[in-house]
Amino acid sequence: MAAWQPPYRCKSSGTRDFATVETHRKIRETIMKNLKKSCALFVLFVLLCSCLGACAGGATGSGTSTSTNSAPAGNSDVASSADSTQTKSEKGVAAKTGPENAAPEADESKSANPEPGQKELHIGILQFAQHPSLDNCREGFLKGLAESGFVEGQNLTVDVQNAQADMGICGQIAAQFAGKKLDLICAIATPAAMSAYIAAQSKGIPVIYTAISDPVAAQLADSDKKPLGEVTGTSDRLPIKEQLSLIREVLPDAKNIGILFSTSEANSVSMLEVYKKLAPEYGFEIVDSGISSSSDIPLACDALLKKVDALSNLTDNTVVNSLPLILSKAKAKNIPVFGSEIEQVRLGCLASEGIEYISLGRQTGAMAAKILRGEAKASELPYEEIAEACLSVNLQAASDLGIKFSDELLARAVEKFTEISSANK
Repeated sequence: MAAWQPPYRCKSSGTRDFATVETHRKIRETIMKNLKKSCALFVLFVLLCSCLGACAGGATGSGTSTSTNSAPAGNSDVASSADSTQTKSEKGVAAKTGPENAAPEADESKSANPEPGQKELHIGILQFAQHPSLDNCREGFLKGLAESGFVEGQNLTVDVQNAQADMGICGQIAAQFAGKKLDLICAIATPAAMSAYIAAQSKGIPVIYTAISDPVAAQLADSDKKPLGEVTGTSDRLPIKEQLSLIREVLPDAKNIGILFSTSEANSVSMLEVYKKLAPEYGFEIVDSGISSSSDIPLACDALLKKVDALSNLTDNTVVNSLPLILSKAKAKNIPVFGSEIEQVRLGCLASEGIEYISLGRQTGAMAAKILRGEAKASELPYEEIAEACLSVNLQAASDLGIKFSDELLARAVEKFTEISSANK
């Protein structure tokens, strides 16, 4: 059987059959031409589809904008409702078609100098921990804004986040707020304020704080109360002289006062130093115990209760977050606990010359309104303090400890609790 030979070689001589080669060449050229035409048609088809899709998207966006801007001028309620509708619509488009459709929302919702009732503003509230004192601050802050014309759900959108007393989570929330380009961030408690300021200072977002005992120690203000950037607010600096005087009046034979504090909270360290400086004037010695996290509190509290005649609280968020545990341990040893503000007394502390936090929050809200209106920058507003201490007592706690308040002290008290409330109420 003869061996197979390529079709374009002559079997007899092995030379090329040029006629056959020419035929194959023409066939290849024809195939290539047809292939190029097919590719060109396919490319044109893809481009046509892309153009049609872009036109359809543009028409949808145009329709949304027209609907939003059709609210009559001068009707603030209708305008506010239309703005809210636009926000929801654009968020839906962004979720379906990608981030390019979300950009108009950020641009249109941002306003440098808003007027109440006309343009919707977006603010974030970063609360360091969940306990009644800070909750009251948040409630008062929103009341202060509302009294100044900024009402949540009408011309104000509020994003509330709680760090659950975790410094890492606190920093993450602050970074998220800074990335959203909010009109303002409200930070409740020292760790929240420090985190918010660090995250927002490069973004041009003003920060207003509340429930900070020492803004100077937190490096948010100078000794003249002037802000160190676009950050200001209100301080809950403790009336320590009044507190020590109260303890001496209620416990005339006491010598050692115990204080639990978080070593990572600048305001706590600062207030502890003030306590130590003033205590000798009232015949007391301060015995302190520093903790780094809430898990340290049970052992630290047990050890401290063996050395003191009473405990006095700071506005320390980590410690106050564990107040029910501290009160339970102190009660078992028949040792009174003095609070730093009214909510701690409601929960079972014996008494307090301290702060009323709803009023403090309302004062902060009024300051924030000035910033949102454009009347002043945060850097132009010195931080403020509550002028007077607020005496509160818990009659049930006194009865449990076998302590009787004088008539004169009771007459001064602005709040007299007759029962011990649960932290969940």
